Amino acid sequence: MNSTSTPYDDVFWTLLNDCSHLILPVINEIFGEHYTGNEEIIFSNNEHFLNQQDGREQERITDSSFKIIGDTEKKYHLECQGSTDSSLLIRFFEYDTQIALDDGEVHDSLLKVTFPHSAVLFLRDTSHTPDRLAIEITTPGGTVRYDIPALKAKKYSVKEIFEKKLLFLIPFHIFAYENHFEEYETHINKLNDLKQTYETIKNDLEDLSIHGKIDEFTKCTIIDMSNKVLEHIARNYITLRKGVKEVMGGKILDYEAKSIRNAGIAEGEEKGIRTLTEVCQELGSSLIDTIEKVAVKFGLDEETSRKKVLMYWKN
Repeated sequence: MNSTSTPYDDVFWTLLNDCSHLILPVINEIFGEHYTGNEEIIFSNNEHFLNQQDGREQERITDSSFKIIGDTEKKYHLECQGSTDSSLLIRFFEYDTQIALDDGEVHDSLLKVTFPHSAVLFLRDTSHTPDRLAIEITTPGGTVRYDIPALKAKKYSVKEIFEKKLLFLIPFHIFAYENHFEEYETHINKLNDLKQTYETIKNDLEDLSIHGKIDEFTKCTIIDMSNKVLEHIARNYITLRKGVKEVMGGKILDYEAKSIRNAGIAEGEEKGIRTLTEVCQELGSSLIDTIEKVAVKFGLDEETSRKKVLMYWKN
């Protein structure tokens, strides 16, 4: 996508940044991986400046580029797409090339680059929407082709979402009912069926929270992001919006969930700073120096670097 974004992009980004662990089951589903949730996720710089033929640079922002470090280290690139369009593959090639160059290494007269494992999340799909896309590159040294699998959010039932732990998809589940919005708006019985579906979603999320499978912040974020998608996709259907929001609850993320998390972070950081500072002193390296080095290496601002250093130490 370009530097502008849509409400759906915002939801995608919020889930990735605030609840990054939710992406692991999605990666498992797309690529047949077996990540357990104990892996480390490191996000890359998503802002890239692409050189144009006229010499100008155009800023582009990828939806997500990150590394997962477990038994091995792999790079991934995901795009969230309302539906397919003719420019999608071009954007993938541009992004994948730039992502590969970001970590490229020159050894004498050899440039080595590694392309990421790329995939697209389609929020809408039709019978013509492909299950995978492909990019083929013909070079003087031969032809290289790689596939870009597609995950179609609408195809997963509520039962499958929870069985496969695809909680990341819950805010986008409303797309599965988009073609019937007019019916929900005018037929109370059909709207009640939809409300019952979302009652099941909310109860299942609550059950996961009670049993410690997800924390309160993650539960609240999923609910809040579901409401954000609903507000946009059903903006012309007042009765439908009101009915579903009565089940899911109102906006709570900015008040309850973030307050809970921020209070915990503040307390943990306060304790972590003292401990980490002591260790840095023993090693002959200051905390500030450590934070600065992490910031430079990963292209982070000071506050983000500080949190990552503290989180790494506490883990």
